[in-house]
Amino acid sequence: MHDTLRIGTLVGAPDAVRVIPQIVKHGFESFSLTFWQTTGATDLAETAARVRELAAEHDFIISSVGIFGNPLTGTGDNADTLASWERLIDHAHLFGTDMVSGFTGRLTGQSIDESLPKFAGVFGELSKRAADKGLRIAFENCSMGGDWQTGDWNIAHNPTAWEKMFNAVPADNIGLEWEPCHQLVALIDPIPQLRKWTDKIFHVHGKDATIAWDIVKEYGIHGPQPYVWHRTPGFGDTNWTDVISILRQAGYKGTIDIEGWHDPVYRDELEMTGQVHALNYLKHCRGGSFIPNPI
Repeated sequence: MHDTLRIGTLVGAPDAVRVIPQIVKHGFESFSLTFWQTTGATDLAETAARVRELAAEHDFIISSVGIFGNPLTGTGDNADTLASWERLIDHAHLFGTDMVSGFTGRLTGQSIDESLPKFAGVFGELSKRAADKGLRIAFENCSMGGDWQTGDWNIAHNPTAWEKMFNAVPADNIGLEWEPCHQLVALIDPIPQLRKWTDKIFHVHGKDATIAWDIVKEYGIHGPQPYVWHRTPGFGDTNWTDVISILRQAGYKGTIDIEGWHDPVYRDELEMTGQVHALNYLKHCRGGSFIPNPI
C-alpha cells in the first residue's frame, strides 16, 4: 500500500519514456509530465500508452500533465499554447490523471486587472471542457518575472490575484499548483497562506527558496546582489513537515512533485543527488514510508 500523499518529481513529457526508467528506481512515487509552450510533435496517445505500461511495471502514478506558456496571446512561441491546453484536456485520461496544469497567461505588458477579462473568457471555456471530462485545472503560482502591473506569462502569483481569478471563473474544478518557493521570492510567508488556501490547492510542487535576510536588510531587493535563491526541498527555508501537516489536516490527497533544475548548488552533475535527497527528505517530513495499522 501507498501513503495517500505521494512524493515524486517533474519530468519533461517528450522525454518521459526515456527518463522515467532511469530514475524511478530511486523511489519516486509519482511523476508530473510537463510541456513548454506546446505539445509539439509528441504523440500524446502513444506517449500515454507507454507511460501507463511503465506505471504498471514500477508502481507509480502520473499526477498531472502540464503546458507552460501563455494561452491568452496566441502569438509567437505561444501560438500553440491554447490548442495544447485543449489537447491535454482531451488526452489527460489516457495518462491516468485528472489534472492539467500550467500558467494562466496574461496580456503581455499589461496589468493583472487588465488581463482578467481575457483570462475569464479563455479559462471559462477550458474549465467547462475539463469539467465535462472530470478533470481539474491547476495554475502554478510563478510570477515568471512579472508583477501586478506588467508581465509576460502568468497572473496567478499573488493571493489577491487568486481571489480575482476565482471570482471571474467561479468553477470548482480550477485551483492552484502551489509551492512555497514563489511566495518566498516575494517575501510572503507561505505557511499562513497555505492554511487559508488549502481548499484550492490541487497540486504541490516540491520547490523551496532561501532568503538572504542580511542582504535584504542592507541592500533591499532592487540592488545588484541576489537576495533569494530557488532551492530543492531540504536545502531551503521552508519547514516541509509543517506544510505536509497542514495539507493532511485539510484532507489533501494529491502529490508533492519535486521541481528540480533550479538549485544554485545541487545542479549540473549534482542535480539528481539533490533531487533524491529532496525525495527522501519529503518522505521523512510526511512520516516516512507508509506503515499499515494492525488488524
